[in-house]
Amino acid sequence: MVTKLDRLARSLPDARSIADELTDRSVRLSLGGSVYDPTDAVGRLLFNVLAMVAEFEADLIRLRTREGMKVAKAKGHLRGKQPKLSRRQEAHLVSLVRSGEYSTAEVAELFGVAHSTVYRAIERERDRALGNDSTLASAI
Repeated sequence: MVTKLDRLARSLPDARSIADELTDRSVRLSLGGSVYDPTDAVGRLLFNVLAMVAEFEADLIRLRTREGMKVAKAKGHLRGKQPKLSRRQEAHLVSLVRSGEYSTAEVAELFGVAHSTVYRAIERERDRALGNDSTLASAI
């Protein structure tokens, strides 16, 4: 049972191969409540037309998404996910961990971030100390 054909396959050849495989296994395919009959010429035609429309619709969505991203980037709105902590907060977090007074779990809870954020902050601080400041510069 599939509610929409675009949920079954990403392209027309993909949809055809899935339908052929299901028919070989004697599995009946229900698309949005209608049962697909692979032995009927009209059923095959309808399935192919629906698969083409689903592929076309997916292509349009991808095209619109790319265009929207280009417009947002041109306006300066497309910057990706922003860092949870400022550089100053990150330095404070690292100093607390290195002091030995707090564990990484305690610091993570104190700053309201995940454990992985604490470990990445420590790694970035180490990179800055070694002169490799490119990791944080690209994020800001």
